[in-house]
Amino acid sequence: MNMIEIENLDVVFGNNPEQALKLLDENLSREEIIDKTGSVVGVQNANLTIKQGEICVLMGLSGSGKSSLLRTLNGLNPITRGSLRVKDKEEGTIDIATCDENTLRHLRTNRISMVFQKFALMPWLTVAENVAFGLEMKGINKRERLEKAKEKLEMVGLDQWANSKPHELSGGMQQRVGLARAFAMDTDILLMDEPFSALDPLIRSQLQDELLELQQKMKKTILFVSHDLDEALKIGTNIAIMESAKIIQHGTPEDIVLNPKTPYVEAFVAHTNPLNVLGGDTLMTNKEDLAVDKDRLIIDRNQGYWVSLQEGKILKAGKGEQELPYVAWQAGDGEQGKFAVASSAIGMRDAINLRYTSRLPVLLTQDEQFVGVLNDNNFYYALLGKHFVAD
Repeated sequence: MNMIEIENLDVVFGNNPEQALKLLDENLSREEIIDKTGSVVGVQNANLTIKQGEICVLMGLSGSGKSSLLRTLNGLNPITRGSLRVKDKEEGTIDIATCDENTLRHLRTNRISMVFQKFALMPWLTVAENVAFGLEMKGINKRERLEKAKEKLEMVGLDQWANSKPHELSGGMQQRVGLARAFAMDTDILLMDEPFSALDPLIRSQLQDELLELQQKMKKTILFVSHDLDEALKIGTNIAIMESAKIIQHGTPEDIVLNPKTPYVEAFVAHTNPLNVLGGDTLMTNKEDLAVDKDRLIIDRNQGYWVSLQEGKILKAGKGEQELPYVAWQAGDGEQGKFAVASSAIGMRDAINLRYTSRLPVLLTQDEQFVGVLNDNNFYYALLGKHFVAD
């Protein structure tokens, strides 16, 4: 199900938006439009669909338009042209570009919550009262809202701090309070505007892990703004990279790393560690691309490694005329001299470790069906940000 549909969206700040739109249509740059009209193009012709349960990361350098686009989703930035439709349980689909104030208030109260970079906690309230604040605005009685607040604090590991004041908590703990407050509203959509960027690297990484763990349980639809590509690649289901107010590439983390569409994106991903992103599905040489020799698939021509199948399943594997054993892999090291058979969803770190410890190519399966192989060429190309294609 599509939760958010953005179509041909323009956001212009200033007193001459109509004139700015006309110049946009004439392909003038942002800088030229500022010079001629004094108006600033925040978002230009954005098209983006976000599905239910997805974490979509908007990323780009400062001034690229990512926060401007995020803030249109709860009406903080007015839409100049285009549509932004949000799925709603009561109203069907709501177009924020044309909805009235009451409908927008309904969205902010019941459908969309926001987690801010600077925590935005009220220092005179306790931690539990901060988490419950949005529920108070919804008219929920004190006992019920505090019970719900403590439930969400327990979820983020802060229930013992419920009666403390925000200044008694570390930065990472305060951000957890912000997360608990957003979850307490029980909305389906979370907007997160660089929520971890003010934190130390170790705390930031920990909160990223916790967010992913919570997402497994909560299944929220999240639009997450970041300027950190490693963060985007780690948490994003999909990533939309912005430059000069435009979305210039949208795709999976693997696609962004292996298939950058512009020099700007290529420069962005040039220093990314592929070990944190790529997996067997992306790296492998597919079964269909392997050479065939009688009843064998040649999985490494230089070393003479092969595999034979029966009804799509691995029957035998070996080198030259020698048959070698193969074992199913679950975790940890491989066994030297035995082919490891792993799920095609295996991460690159684990796959490289299997290749190193077994001294053999890694055989990949889906639902017990052989689908491809990982050998040295696949790893070399991945480290270079490329995809290996068999001869």
